Amino acid sequence: MRLPHPPSPERSAELRERFAEEARSERPDLAALCLLLGAQADAGLDEAGIDAAQIELDELAGRLPFRPGGPRSWAVALRELLGERCGFRGTAGDYQRLESSLLHEVLRRRRGLPILLSVVWMEVARRAGAHVYGVALPGHFVVGFGAAEEQVLADPFEGGRVLTGSDAELLVVGATGAPLQPSMLAPADPLEVVVRILNNVRAWAAARPERSDVALWGVELSLLLPSHPARLRYERAQLLVKRGDFLAGASELEAYAEVVGAVDEGAAERVRGQARSARAMLN
Repeated sequence: MRLPHPPSPERSAELRERFAEEARSERPDLAALCLLLGAQADAGLDEAGIDAAQIELDELAGRLPFRPGGPRSWAVALRELLGERCGFRGTAGDYQRLESSLLHEVLRRRRGLPILLSVVWMEVARRAGAHVYGVALPGHFVVGFGAAEEQVLADPFEGGRVLTGSDAELLVVGATGAPLQPSMLAPADPLEVVVRILNNVRAWAAARPERSDVALWGVELSLLLPSHPARLRYERAQLLVKRGDFLAGASELEAYAEVVGAVDEGAAERVRGQARSARAMLN
């Protein structure tokens, strides 16, 4: 298995600039953001590879029937094309692979996490003219077709299986122990999808301390999004210290302490103590 390796610092800086620009655009392009994320993870994904992935999504859309009908017809058409004919689906083992969170690798392997398979479904269906969107159910991402009053859900992880109301309820209860709420069925916008993908990347890296490089670029891309929790700066600072960049980590800790100090001076002082400890490691 080929493990993705990061690009050069120069290429990485260029990708991050483009990622930030796309994320702050009036209508962020989900496929473009996912491919820029993938290029940050994998130096093997060059500009030709990014273009090829977009072209593949276009070609898949061209294989769908013309305007198949209502929401259920769209869901069935996507299942037949992507799930049955092309073999896109997920397995338990996909949760252990970083490639499962990288769109270009999901297109190549026909395997991935629920959210990345949903990105394939959404991007193909959108190009074909469907009213399609992601639905961020707790613990399991699916795809929705049609307006709220006629919504049809499909699960790309299971090859695009069309879900009944009880199916969705079981997914939520299994993940949270709580019943399905109507608000859980709301469309997720592109940036919400990207946040969730980056959360998955960071969770994958957190379980593998030797891959702090992945954790670092995951948090740094998250910080480029227009809206993000301040605590991500603390997470980045800790990663910098862990990777031996004590001076940069200490500076980031001190900056975070200034933010925290406005609401919790005790917590801020603890963070400043961590910054002093980081600086002491330079001696």
